[in-house]
Amino acid sequence: MNSGPVAPAQTRSAGPKIPFSLLALALGGFTIGTTEFATMGILTNIASGLGVSIPAAGNAITAYALGVVIGAPIIAVLSARMSRTTLIVWLMGAYSVANLLSAYAQTLEMLMLGRFLAGLPHGVFFGVGAVIGTAIAGANRRGYAMSIMLGGLTIANVVGVPISSWVGENLGWRAAFIAVGVLGFITLMALLLALPKVPAEPGATVGTELKALKNGRLWGVFIACGIGFGGMFTIYSYVKPMAMEEASISVEFVPVILAVFGIGMTVGIFFSGRMMDISVKRTVYVGFFTTIGALIFLGLVGHNSYLFVFGIFLVGLTSQFLALGLQGLLMDLSPTAPSLGAALCHSALNTANANGAFLGGIVITWGFGYLALAWLGVILTVIGMVLVHLVAPKRRPLDIEQLIQDS
Repeated sequence: MNSGPVAPAQTRSAGPKIPFSLLALALGGFTIGTTEFATMGILTNIASGLGVSIPAAGNAITAYALGVVIGAPIIAVLSARMSRTTLIVWLMGAYSVANLLSAYAQTLEMLMLGRFLAGLPHGVFFGVGAVIGTAIAGANRRGYAMSIMLGGLTIANVVGVPISSWVGENLGWRAAFIAVGVLGFITLMALLLALPKVPAEPGATVGTELKALKNGRLWGVFIACGIGFGGMFTIYSYVKPMAMEEASISVEFVPVILAVFGIGMTVGIFFSGRMMDISVKRTVYVGFFTTIGALIFLGLVGHNSYLFVFGIFLVGLTSQFLALGLQGLLMDLSPTAPSLGAALCHSALNTANANGAFLGGIVITWGFGYLALAWLGVILTVIGMVLVHLVAPKRRPLDIEQLIQDS
């Protein structure tokens, strides 16, 4: 870990090189993204190994999401006075241990416990990482810094998840969790070596964090995110059967579809980072309108296999403007507790994941067909946009630089 606090004049160069400290945060995003999504790819292996049904094994995914939703606000509040750098290192250590615990689970209940524990640090890692990244890049490049970190998560969809799925298929599902656990410890070392010292927010206490939770607008945007981002998850949750049933794409090409989705997300997160540095609110509304457009496009032309692939790319791309913009908005709505605001975004995103999958399942059960999920996604995204319009005020971005200098 670097011995001194971040030096703004030295770390805010406009040059093309990405600081190693931001790359370390991106590696953390890659590690967490690989673990989060890899479970879906090795679900059948888990079910076979533990002697349970596939739906029962799916409870491991639910347990992880529940850990994210619960862990983000609780850990953020209780760790208010801890150095941001120290906290993020401990979070990655806990994440690695939880993955190793998952690897050695002998029953489904033990696996669910391991996945729940792994989910607890997820949201706080990205919340604290957003604050550290902003301290490194500068308040006027907050979106850039956050896009680098979250870019690691989106790249995991393209690279990490297929690799872990291959490991699970050929070496066993336990080996996949062990591999991610080891990757977590490698990430921990990178964080220790690369990150500058970033203290807790000045005057931060459990009380100030709890006070931030009293902001009704904060919860309004949280609800908007939990509903509105569900539009993307109606597609992501059922992209495999949608591709096969509606676009007549063979099962062999489904991994390509998932990779295209991930590539779209990766492109979107980097472009949205640049836009967020211009205007958080503009990024949010661009995200809403373009995601709605992408979902409508998919709903109209999804029977054509080529246009379906392009539509999936568009949904992945546009959704990242929404994800990054909403995280920035939640940080602005909690200026005395930015780590909490950013962490809450990831709780909301996992809520959106559950909402999208659940409501999508109802639509499918009622026999409307898989392309109807795109229209359900439009409805959810529009509701989210209306809620944001009603509750989100105009706010100046948080000046992390000033917070650090004042400390």
